[in-house]
Amino acid sequence: MQADRITLKNLVFYAYHGVFAAEKELGQRFEVDIDMYGDFQTAARAGDIDMTVNYADVYALVKEVVEEREFDLIEALATAIGDEVLAGYPVNRVTVRVRKPHAPLGGPADYVECEISRSASGGAQPGSACEDDVGEGEAEL
Repeated sequence: MQADRITLKNLVFYAYHGVFAAEKELGQRFEVDIDMYGDFQTAARAGDIDMTVNYADVYALVKEVVEEREFDLIEALATAIGDEVLAGYPVNRVTVRVRKPHAPLGGPADYVECEISRSASGGAQPGSACEDDVGEGEAEL
């Protein structure tokens, strides 16, 4: 199987996801990365966008999922994005990372991130993880 990859990096949206009422009321910034894997060789040789993933369409899809739907958990948000990409585009596997730079942690952190990997054959892939990445930034609501 060919392992070509198309990546959309650091898509930024303002949305109202979270467990706490204040997150749902005030909203906050969310950042999304998507890696889409498939065999893009034929499209590359033909130069035909209809044979590959139109990344402008993927951006619009992610924007709709992030900005128009409601999720308590970034894990659920990442999964919804991954499921939609797999259902709508000629990819074998997708990895989605969702970052929440201002997660209410009660202390300094760069962001909280969830990464999921899903395949067209179904299910999670090894290496899916959700984690807190602590750095110099200030976590705030």
